[in-house]
Amino acid sequence: MPTKTLKTLLGLLFAATVAVLAAGTVVEKLHGTDQAARSIYHTPWFFALWAGLAAAGAAYAATRRLHRRPAVALLHGALLLILTGAAVTFLTGREGRIHLREGMPETSYMPRGSHEMQPLPVALRLDRFEVTTYPGTETPADFVSRVTCTDRATGHARPAVISMNHILSTHGYRFYQTNFDTDRKGTVLTVNHDPWGTALTYAGYALLAVAMALTLLSPRGEFRRLLRSPALRRRLFGLALLAVPALAAARSVPTIQEAKAREVARYQVEYNGRVVPLNTVAIDFVQKLYGRRSYRGLRAEQVVYGWLVSPEAWKREPMIRIPYAPLRRWLGIEGKYAAMQDLFDADGKYRLMPLIQEEQRQDAMGKAIRALDEQAGLVLMLTGHTLFTPLPAGAPRLSEARVEAEIIYNRIPFATILFMLNLTMGLATFLALLWAMGRTRGPRARRAMRRLWHAGWAVLAGAFVFALAGYALRWYVGGRVPLGNGYETMLFMSLALMGLTLALRRLDYVLPFGFLLSGLTLLVSHLGQMSPQITNLMPVLQSPLLSIHVSITMAAYALLAFMALNGVLALLLTPRGGRRDATTGPDTADGPDQLTVLSRLMLYPAVFLLAAGIFLGAVWANVSWGRYWSWDPKETWALITLMVYAVPMHTASLPALRRPRAFHLYLICAFLTVLMTYFGVNYFLGGMHAYA
Repeated sequence: MPTKTLKTLLGLLFAATVAVLAAGTVVEKLHGTDQAARSIYHTPWFFALWAGLAAAGAAYAATRRLHRRPAVALLHGALLLILTGAAVTFLTGREGRIHLREGMPETSYMPRGSHEMQPLPVALRLDRFEVTTYPGTETPADFVSRVTCTDRATGHARPAVISMNHILSTHGYRFYQTNFDTDRKGTVLTVNHDPWGTALTYAGYALLAVAMALTLLSPRGEFRRLLRSPALRRRLFGLALLAVPALAAARSVPTIQEAKAREVARYQVEYNGRVVPLNTVAIDFVQKLYGRRSYRGLRAEQVVYGWLVSPEAWKREPMIRIPYAPLRRWLGIEGKYAAMQDLFDADGKYRLMPLIQEEQRQDAMGKAIRALDEQAGLVLMLTGHTLFTPLPAGAPRLSEARVEAEIIYNRIPFATILFMLNLTMGLATFLALLWAMGRTRGPRARRAMRRLWHAGWAVLAGAFVFALAGYALRWYVGGRVPLGNGYETMLFMSLALMGLTLALRRLDYVLPFGFLLSGLTLLVSHLGQMSPQITNLMPVLQSPLLSIHVSITMAAYALLAFMALNGVLALLLTPRGGRRDATTGPDTADGPDQLTVLSRLMLYPAVFLLAAGIFLGAVWANVSWGRYWSWDPKETWALITLMVYAVPMHTASLPALRRPRAFHLYLICAFLTVLMTYFGVNYFLGGMHAYA
């Protein structure tokens, strides 16, 4: 087939695949997950579409003689291996369900889409099913099946535990907790069998990681060539960009006076496995329930004390925040807040219990129900005196300095202050640049811009010191390196971004990157702090893989966001009709050329970080619940984003994207996929990853 025809075919297949993926998420929203799977994701024509895309891509790569560029050839080979693994999963992988009743062995399972039982190499017997609850309460925390697994060939038997976050893996089969019988004498497990497809896919992930590293490090590669571009060494544009950079007595609920609350704040208790001042428990409790650090003018300690001494009065207070409107309507609640008494009927029965049993699905409603259930559990733990434990006499206590440090850390919202400061500086840089574009840059303007430039670096240095102080305080009061969850990972990433920016202060243009990227990561950590982990959540959500997956993906989104802003600036600075080649990096490069080279340079780490984040998320999902890809809307749109942003990396085959105007227009339009992935899925499509 002629190369031009092959290229056209590849482009058509690529565009069709992206369109089908987007349509699939809409079908799932309108008609449900099962319908989307039956009509699109699990159909032979969808498989054929991907196979055709892979074949056309491999054939076209051969015509481009990629063997002369080992890193690029390895990168494309890794993608083909991942698709091969997915194909093997589609063709040979099996999934179904098995229903176990207590004391009755089961040797077969029901495959999905079939009514004929299939044999298993093991016999599973349910010994006991139990619903673990929060200490001292009846609120479910996890669902656990204790089984005996017997090898049918050898007769060897062993006990096993299967829960919402712990999978049984044996003989190439994976069993994970899905549902349970209402009498709690039976359990439903999902069965997954895919030894070869998963192995090939994992090999593809590993190969892709090596290929991405080689692509960035290759001396003759495009990334290193862009780093050497004269456009990045010009000071004029860098200078221009940088230079423009309530009393308790007034309450109707019983509690203690504020002075007494300040004294109570220093009491030491045992909480979440460590000794802390009561101030920490109180702030976590109020913030988790109400979304703020105080409640209607009352300190957090006053709220906790009120719940402890007068629960009957406080259960009528509307302080449990429910952001999901359909759940509020089901409960008959007006406004965004519910009282504790709204969650129980006239007979004292927990109204959420039927929903918990019915809503095992991982959609937005199920997520909202579990979040509200956790909030109710916190109240029950507090009133049941199990949320924290007073220190017994003679127990080791914190020093006064340690107590004071933790109270100071709780009092100052480091992430909130820093994200607002850094993002404001980024926005101010953009607006000031627009102002400067219409002005004559005389001596007075240049002096003003230089003063603003120095002020920008001073602000960043101050923000770095402030962030470092907050991080050090968290390290000191926690007694460990703060890298244990997504919130702490985001704090560290923002600190590293600001430190790296200061280290590269000779490169003038990095200042806005430092402000915007650190501001975006701090925004993520701020949002994480709005729902702090003050109880032992399901371990599946505390996996280090999850923290890394979220951190890397958010870093990629931050880079893509800046590239879109970069594109807007470049279009405003580029005269219409300009057709300079975006890849040449001419010695006479002006502002638009610098922005173009910069966006092309950032494109590589952005796409590679996004790919790494997606595939780490797949590994986490497979480890956690036995399936590395589910065609969830968030997964699908992340894949669409990756595919869309991979296009401008192929300017050798797409000469139109060598022109700066076309290149930046593409990046601006491509950012719509990021917005859809992050906001569209959360607020419109739903799914397992919906956070609204």
